Amino acid sequence: MSTNLQVSRRTVLRGLGATLALPWLEAMGPLTSWAAGTKESKAAPNRMAFIYVPNGKNMKLWTPATEGAGFELPDLLKPLAPHRDQLTVLTGLTADKARAHGDGGGDHARALTAFLTGAQPRKTDGTDIRAGISVDQVVASRIGDQTRLPSLEIGCESGAMAGNCDSGYSCLYSSTMSWRSATQPLPKEVNPKLVFERLFSAGSVKERQQRDAQRKSVLDLVREDYRELQGKVSKHDQQKLDEYFTSVRDIEQRIERAGKFPEPKAPAGVTAPTGIPATYEEHIRLMGDLMALAFQTDTTRVCTFVIANEGSNKPYSFIGVREGHHDLSHHGNDAAKLEKIAEINRFHIRQLAYLVGKLKSVKEGDGTLLDHCMIAYGSGNSDGNAHNHDNLPVLLLGQGCGTIKPGRHLVYPKETPLNNLWLAMLDRMSIKVHSLGDSTGTLTGLAG
Repeated sequence: MSTNLQVSRRTVLRGLGATLALPWLEAMGPLTSWAAGTKESKAAPNRMAFIYVPNGKNMKLWTPATEGAGFELPDLLKPLAPHRDQLTVLTGLTADKARAHGDGGGDHARALTAFLTGAQPRKTDGTDIRAGISVDQVVASRIGDQTRLPSLEIGCESGAMAGNCDSGYSCLYSSTMSWRSATQPLPKEVNPKLVFERLFSAGSVKERQQRDAQRKSVLDLVREDYRELQGKVSKHDQQKLDEYFTSVRDIEQRIERAGKFPEPKAPAGVTAPTGIPATYEEHIRLMGDLMALAFQTDTTRVCTFVIANEGSNKPYSFIGVREGHHDLSHHGNDAAKLEKIAEINRFHIRQLAYLVGKLKSVKEGDGTLLDHCMIAYGSGNSDGNAHNHDNLPVLLLGQGCGTIKPGRHLVYPKETPLNNLWLAMLDRMSIKVHSLGDSTGTLTGLAG
């Protein structure tokens, strides 16, 4: 058996209405980090993801007590202890355009829309919406032609794209983080099955229906190509392909299981409960796994992930919090409400820790997939009770291909624009822009 096959980075396996991108293999040539890349080696691509959680945080339990390296993890960040060497905590960043500036109420709608755009959304519940291009779509416009999908927009809570949801602001402002242009919001996909099909499927609707009818997986459809490739690559590549295909199969099976258990109908006269089912955690993790696969296969290099819409009033009864999240965020400094908010915050951080662990477990070149990522996590509100948009809770995970020195708590001057961070991340994608939204310059200090 020959193991000298040279495989193109763009190689995909094909079957009826399906395509399956491949992870990086030895047969594709050497892979090094971006910082250490040479003309003779293929540099690992840098990836960028933005993960949003609503309604702020219990900030007293969020912010580290000391600055720099060696800080003690505060209570809410303790689930990230296994990954603290990949964690950068950022304090002092502000989303100024989430403030009213004469527009009155609507802090939740402004918070999500301004988070990645740094632009003041027009206060309207009609069709004359306006904000600004978001950082992820700057990436998509500059390097989106290098991947099959220019960008990926996902979430775990659907939202209306019209109507009045927050003090005269259109509902789409509260549920949309990604903006292709000032007037073109990009809705997120909340159905894991449809995300999976977008990542791995091609062909017509008829072909996809035929595949579903036959109950064949993507792997079944590309099996002939897979077998041919298996016989030509090294043992190490064979093992890597097996691990990757097992991961794809696991996600397929989880999606299939989820579809077999629809929510039961309540008997006549009984009101259906409004609590989030216990599968909410699986929903978040499954979406995270899909994002990891999209990065692993270089199907896209930028993703936005809205865990829940801004102003979401989801109850978290499965962790003992039966009140709605938004209602609790107006805590009035009530100790019991603050602790319940902290419980929701801890739940969200545990899901982040799961995703980080997933990215860290994927070996890529001389490091891991996480080493070649920049995962920004945060909210456009800090204290939900005050609806303040300064001193935001923001984390950055990963090393950005060696361009970020993690393991530190960085404190920036008051009113430092959040968009300065986005400019710094764009720089690490080799995308040079002079400004974005309300940015005043590129955030410094990330490299140490």
